Amino acid sequence: MLSGYTDAEKIGIAREYLIPKQLAAHSLAVEELTLEPEALREIVRGYTREAGVRNLEREIATIARKVVRRIAEGHREPVTVTARNVVEYLGRPRFFDEVAERTDRPGVATGLAWTPVGGDVLFVEATMMPSSEERLVLTGMLGDVMRESAQAAVSYVWSNADALEIDPKIFEGKTIHVHVPAGAIPKDGPSAGVTIMTALASLASRRPVRSDVAMTGEITLRGKVLPVGGIKEKVLAAHRTGLRTVILPRRNERDVEDVPEELRREMRFVFVDEAEEVLRHALTPAPVPSTPLAR
Repeated sequence: MLSGYTDAEKIGIAREYLIPKQLAAHSLAVEELTLEPEALREIVRGYTREAGVRNLEREIATIARKVVRRIAEGHREPVTVTARNVVEYLGRPRFFDEVAERTDRPGVATGLAWTPVGGDVLFVEATMMPSSEERLVLTGMLGDVMRESAQAAVSYVWSNADALEIDPKIFEGKTIHVHVPAGAIPKDGPSAGVTIMTALASLASRRPVRSDVAMTGEITLRGKVLPVGGIKEKVLAAHRTGLRTVILPRRNERDVEDVPEELRREMRFVFVDEAEEVLRHALTPAPVPSTPLAR
């Protein structure tokens, strides 16, 4: 399995292989259609956002078909696709700053997952509701291992509320609901443990999670952060989404060496051993109490 390509690698593949292939498939001369590198970058980030290049080739083919139609309608002038006019050929971008929009309120954290087709970003949402008894509800097609991680995360936050500067009474008489969206997609594995823990701590402390941070790691009942797999794929997924800070288990530090150097230069990696370290780097600062005016 390929771990995925960087943006620069995708642009290189497009220029060297995909564009010539689609020009030939649509009987276009090289001078009839030019895609500038910044246009390709816009397509990669705004229209595909994938580990491979299959959808990138489809978007290039769409542009080629529209150019052929223009020529058939009598417009013979060469076409240059730029970052500014790519929307004329592909419509509005399909992807937006989803992380900032989702994490603008407490109780949502951004995690990283491994899939058979590369890394992916996942969101964990947490909320609480009054209930006759304390209980935990888990939704989002979660497998047994991920469910156990969620239970461990809840137990850790609940049992360490004082140390985490959370009012322990906030959990009394509440049902805690943890949801991982994209509910039609099965999800499993222990690596979402720190993400679930962070979403719960964010909810209980009313401190949103930073929108530029993603994380991965298994958590124990004692708050230890254990190593997980798929680090290269997960970091590539974070970079594709525009995330530039990734919180990782300290024992995964050597795995970052597998990440392309150009990405390592652009990104910041925070290596942690304890859950409290995760929260210190992931949560926004607590609001400073306002000081009453002197009379």
